[in-house]
Amino acid sequence: MTAPSAPPAPSPAPGSVRHSSRIRLSRAAVKNNFSFVRQKVGPHPVISSVVKANAYGHGIATYVPLAERAGVRHFAVASSFEAQEVLAVCRPDSRIMIMGILYDADLPWAIRNGIEFFVFDLPRLRKAAAVAREVGKAAVVHLEVETGGNRTGLPEKDWGSAFATLKNHADALRFEGLCTHFAGIETLANQFRIRKQVAAFEAASSRALKAKVQPRLRHAACSAAALGFPETTYDLVRIGTTQYGMWPSPDIYNLHLTQVGKNHDSPLQRVLTWETDVMHLKRVPKGEFVGYGTAYQAPGDMTVAVLPIGYSNGYPRALSNRGQVLVRGRKASIVGLVNMNVFMVDVTNVPGVEIGDPVVLVGRQKNAVIGLRSFSDFSHSLNTEFMSRLPAAIPRTVGK
Repeated sequence: MTAPSAPPAPSPAPGSVRHSSRIRLSRAAVKNNFSFVRQKVGPHPVISSVVKANAYGHGIATYVPLAERAGVRHFAVASSFEAQEVLAVCRPDSRIMIMGILYDADLPWAIRNGIEFFVFDLPRLRKAAAVAREVGKAAVVHLEVETGGNRTGLPEKDWGSAFATLKNHADALRFEGLCTHFAGIETLANQFRIRKQVAAFEAASSRALKAKVQPRLRHAACSAAALGFPETTYDLVRIGTTQYGMWPSPDIYNLHLTQVGKNHDSPLQRVLTWETDVMHLKRVPKGEFVGYGTAYQAPGDMTVAVLPIGYSNGYPRALSNRGQVLVRGRKASIVGLVNMNVFMVDVTNVPGVEIGDPVVLVGRQKNAVIGLRSFSDFSHSLNTEFMSRLPAAIPRTVGK
């Protein structure tokens, strides 16, 4: 008689095994950055935290409660899917505003849940009124007018019809906001275009006043506008980049220095730290190539640390042979190509490196720092582009 075989080992519960990297958010940095924004815009405007693109890679589920602890009660997203993610974690008194895609099929859900949304064409405005009556609850709309960005926005020829629709369907449409989006206000060379947009927005505001359909809020300012051009703040500011600890552009930072009369200032704090671990150590003899192809040839005997991160994890391939990480408080340069799931760094001159050592991809380790700016400098991409590509699967936690 044969002995019974051992039962199969139980599968690990979801989330109980480790990911190849981890992201930590700083509670203190979030509070600091919103305090700075409030100082710049004054007490009047509502601060809307823009958490599109998974909170710029910081993670909606983790970041939204942090922003609420800092006093924020208004969140802006790009889609109904993102609005649903915010709704699942936000306080009952927080408000959510969709600035982008909202499918007709999702309109009843949005209206029923009090989700605010941009309207930038007449058919959507009329559809919102009809659905609101079916649901038995007014739709909360922000009318986005075209002022010269030529992306989304209701053209001037339709303003009159839109205001008439809002007036005639006041029971079904709550005119929460009149808004527009600046086309590159972070660049001083583009100000001629922005001045035309401001004038067009003021014209739309005057038309609404004459039509006797006043919005509760007027808003146009993104981070760059809110920090650099106080005349654009109106009643609400949509803060994206700055809340995460980044300046929208060098021009806006220099404008700030002029405003405060300083040569240097560091009022913003980076919220995100990204870490992984040394997966493997490899001795590479002089003259051998490292990784795929012939992108890097060892100039001498060297020690290479293999890291379990690659472009599939959001690490830019453009940093091949260019980027740096922190190991044991020292900078280690990337050698060879960034692969899909791994890349290698030179730790020849970093004493005592061992498998399992933590590696900082973005953030501080001892007295050394890898800033977000290094990614844009080396990969010719925006800081926000890099962050928003960080996979949602990477675990996010909160630190002090």
